[in-house]
Amino acid sequence: MSQSQYAIMRFAKYKGPEISNIEAHNERTKEKYASNPDIDLSRSKYNFHLIEPAGRYRAEAESQIQVAGCRTRTDSVRVVETMFTATPEFFKGKKLPEVRRYFEETLRFFEQYQSRETIISAVVHMDEKTPHMHLSFVPLTADGRLSAKEIVGNKKKLTWWQDKFWEHMVVKCPDLERGESASQTGRDHIPPRIFKEMTRLNRQRQKLDELLNDIGPFNGKKRAAEISKLLDGYIPAVEKMHTQLKKYNVAFTETATENKRLKKKAAELEQSLEAATKTSVLKELRDAQLRRDYEDALTLLERIPKEVIEFYQTSKYTRKDHENRNESR
Repeated sequence: MSQSQYAIMRFAKYKGPEISNIEAHNERTKEKYASNPDIDLSRSKYNFHLIEPAGRYRAEAESQIQVAGCRTRTDSVRVVETMFTATPEFFKGKKLPEVRRYFEETLRFFEQYQSRETIISAVVHMDEKTPHMHLSFVPLTADGRLSAKEIVGNKKKLTWWQDKFWEHMVVKCPDLERGESASQTGRDHIPPRIFKEMTRLNRQRQKLDELLNDIGPFNGKKRAAEISKLLDGYIPAVEKMHTQLKKYNVAFTETATENKRLKKKAAELEQSLEAATKTSVLKELRDAQLRRDYEDALTLLERIPKEVIEFYQTSKYTRKDHENRNESR
């Protein structure tokens, strides 16, 4: 049974300093991307532009806004980024010319509703897991007003965008299905960095898992010290993931049976874990893989022997007390 193939389009709004950050990512102006392990720099040579930026994103945006005679506030949206892609299954087996034709078609679609002159850059990334295009534009309306709200719109307008996008793309790619907007699913779009942070959390979990599997009567003290050291980073990372997923209002859309099972699991975890790792997040996770990963991260904490937790807490308080004494000198 073949997997469904979806056409995907997402919008993100940017107001000020963050515009430089998206430019650095989109245009690959950094020398290193240690914070983004999904980027394979050996494949960056295959990235290509459909529209190349004439200058810096922020400067281009301000220039267009000034020419249009628009007034701005500090919280005005100056750049909107539209991300076009499809599910990984769609790109399997496709060569570069076929991939290029797909993104050329998404650009043709977009230009039916937004002036090409407002587009700062349209760049396709081939050096990450799934090909995708970042199209950055200044949200100027046809009559010259700066209004991301009018262009991107409310829930109704976002649904309209998804309908029009699918209607256009399915003519060229009949196998594509209509994607869902965040407004339809009742979920905010989770930024790629959250998934990347989960990848790093998974690596920490795997390392802790190895240490726990190797702990025994003859190396208990040594392993307890190693585990304690790793927990210094692991527990805050779990807490941070909780906060971020809560921020993006992640929610389950599974069957009633699945929801019942997860509620039971959440209740069990709430009884067994420290307050710092309370798992209301389990009711909020949007993505099935994220949910499984987060459950694994929490389950690992349950596996840590009581004496190791006690060692960690004691050593943590000792270190804190030592730091306080040093500061008071």
